[in-house]
This record gives sequence, C-alpha cells and structure tokens, in this order.
Amino acid sequence: MKYKCPICGWEYDSEKGCEKCGIAPGTPIEELPEEFECPVCGVPKKHFAKKD
Repeated sequence: MKYKCPICGWEYDSEKGCEKCGIAPGTPIEELPEEFECPVCGVPKKHFAKKD
C-alpha cells in the first residue's frame, strides 16, 4: 500500500519501507510511530492520503 504526503508528494510504500527512516520493508503505515513525519517536509503521518 502506498501513501502520499499532501504537501510535497513524498510517498511511503509499505512494501518497500523507508531505509532512510529505518523502517523495514513490509511495515504498514498503521505500525509506524504516531510521531512519524514525512522525511522531506515534516508533515505528520495522519495527514498522508492512501494512494490508489
């Protein structure tokens, strides 16, 4: 599943995780810490939108 930051367009792909953020592949966005933010612009994960 992919989620997109509404401000800068950065995408979190749960299948790939985020090596830069230390998040392992296969980690669903729901399992990310509540304080997770976009690594590019700092928007909190609660504002990310599911990408079809």
